[in-house]
Amino acid sequence: MPLDCTLGVDCYIEDYVDRNPEPGRQSDYACGYNARDDHKGTDFALLSFDAMAAGVDVLAAAPGTVLRTRDSMADDRTMRGVTSQTACGNAVMIDHGAGWTTIYCHMKRGSIAVQPGQQVQAGDPLGQVGLSGMTNHPHVHIGVQHNGAVVDPFAPGPVVCNAPQQGLWAEPPPYYDTGLMTAGFSDAVPTMETAVDGTARLDAGDPSQPLVVYTIANFLQPGDLLTLSAQGPDGTELFRKPIRFRDPQRSQMQAAGLKAPKGGWPAGDYLGEALLTRDGVVIAHRNAHVTVK
Repeated sequence: MPLDCTLGVDCYIEDYVDRNPEPGRQSDYACGYNARDDHKGTDFALLSFDAMAAGVDVLAAAPGTVLRTRDSMADDRTMRGVTSQTACGNAVMIDHGAGWTTIYCHMKRGSIAVQPGQQVQAGDPLGQVGLSGMTNHPHVHIGVQHNGAVVDPFAPGPVVCNAPQQGLWAEPPPYYDTGLMTAGFSDAVPTMETAVDGTARLDAGDPSQPLVVYTIANFLQPGDLLTLSAQGPDGTELFRKPIRFRDPQRSQMQAAGLKAPKGGWPAGDYLGEALLTRDGVVIAHRNAHVTVK
């Protein structure tokens, strides 16, 4: 594990390596949809910004020598000034020998605890989870390469759907084909089409209009619990809606929200959350952001 957390309790795997080479069409090693287009690593995400602020260690996945580090980028969910060259944010790269390397991205500024040339062992702290680079929520992206080629640690060889995979993990993390495709704020309950193509998403909210948090869930099972919630700029919870699925469809959109209060929404940044659990275990989570001006 590249993160000092407990999967299903205070962290979860958000995205896997994209194994579909066709642009615009992505799939993970299990032929599921839990990957983003051209994603080259595995994302281990925290459930809250408070946990990031308290400090959660990023850990070396295997012994090796630190090759490079970066520790100068701000923790900024708006990603101001981030380019394709700095998308990884604050990071550590480790050489494991025989052509193998790992890289750990999006770490907290000022937290990097190792230096180039330093020897590390599996489990040694490298720094802490942050919000640097191209991310709007706290997570660590671990990328594995062999001789410069991307390797999926869950299935280094060719993908064979519905077949057992021999991965690189000492203790393979559980896989759930159920996932949340996206989450966002809108000013009305969106359709599936506008949620998928992104036209429903608000970046700037109107203080006089409703605030609605929506998400798209795939491959739900009976009994799964989805909770949609939102917080105001001062951290006050605006609403929380639990949804228990009895006879779920393969893919569906869910939403919850509130009309604007008298006088309108206060200006500031609003945080929305979609949390999916199964038998009390967190299996998926997505954040949404909107700024009311």
